[in-house]
Amino acid sequence: MSTVDIVLAGARGHGRWHLENIRRLQDKGIVRLAGICELNPLTRDEIPEGLGTPEQSADFGALLDSTGARIAVICTPIPTHTDLALVAAAKGVHILLEKPPAPSYAEFRRMADGVAAAGVVCQIGFQSLGSHAVPAIRQLIADGAIGELVGVGGAGAWARPEAYYTRAPWAGKRRLNGVDVIDGALTNPLAHAVATGLALNGSIRAEDVTGIETELLRANDIESDDTSCVRVTTAQGRPVTVAATLCAEHPDDPYVLVHGTRGRITFWYKQDRVLLQRADHGPEEYDHGRTDLLENLVDHLTDGTDLLVPPDATGAFMKVVEAIRTAPDPAPLPENVWHLIPGEDRRVVPGVEGLVAASADTLALYSELGAPWVADALPKEVST
Repeated sequence: MSTVDIVLAGARGHGRWHLENIRRLQDKGIVRLAGICELNPLTRDEIPEGLGTPEQSADFGALLDSTGARIAVICTPIPTHTDLALVAAAKGVHILLEKPPAPSYAEFRRMADGVAAAGVVCQIGFQSLGSHAVPAIRQLIADGAIGELVGVGGAGAWARPEAYYTRAPWAGKRRLNGVDVIDGALTNPLAHAVATGLALNGSIRAEDVTGIETELLRANDIESDDTSCVRVTTAQGRPVTVAATLCAEHPDDPYVLVHGTRGRITFWYKQDRVLLQRADHGPEEYDHGRTDLLENLVDHLTDGTDLLVPPDATGAFMKVVEAIRTAPDPAPLPENVWHLIPGEDRRVVPGVEGLVAASADTLALYSELGAPWVADALPKEVST
């Protein structure tokens, strides 16, 4: 198998993870990092040992031409995703595009339709959907292990310091210079919970979504939501609810909870760990492997392996992004509800972890769970 040349656009921030992953695959002889696209070139110290001296340029299109790269990994600010993907597609270059794929459904369709018309392949970077736990859970559901599937809840209780929102001009923004960004808890850091919940419900395409309710709140001084929940009504007749916060007092690993009539399955998607609890059985725990999405893209191009996360498999997720984009701006939480932790420079909402867990457990929205500060802060009408 010949080595596949790659250009990475966006090598700082989360892009550092991609640099390390490309190095891992380069060590296996699968890929070669041919170029790095950054506004300011990386220093020698910023390039992991073993990656050589890839060509660097701030001109993405020119870099694709000069390197002859076959794949572009795009890990740039959310509003740039569509245009850069279309630049690559126009040059016949296949794409691994970071999540969220776009800040609006219209931009998503422009990207997906343009990529399809160009005849190139695009993989969306929802790494959790590469977990071998996903097909294993689907098989458990199909086998009736938890009875009839009735819905899926997701829970993410994370913490982020105030500096998280000043790390880049677009961080924590809904719009920047008139352009959609939509960098909220559900659409970016905890987007995997939304996409994974939808996938396990069998609701991945845009047409699988029939209604969306959102409740968007914020403790931080930002435009976007940092404490929010969403409930998706699906064509399959089962709800998908995801609750998220970046203001947890005691952050923990996010998970997706699959509800059945005779049991439930908990999936900690960052750990690839599954807990099966069902009637008349003791709890069963499983650890799974994971297929890397860049490696899967290379395998797809070289031997026809099925692509794990094509754009259409994220259509339902993008409907959620669109609902959040068009919802009223997130409501600020009263100052007596949150406090700043000294020395950590992060705002916490005491008790919010319990609220997040209760939402996943009951498939209920925050406003239905009795937290008085939610009802006080939210607009009188829930956006749909």
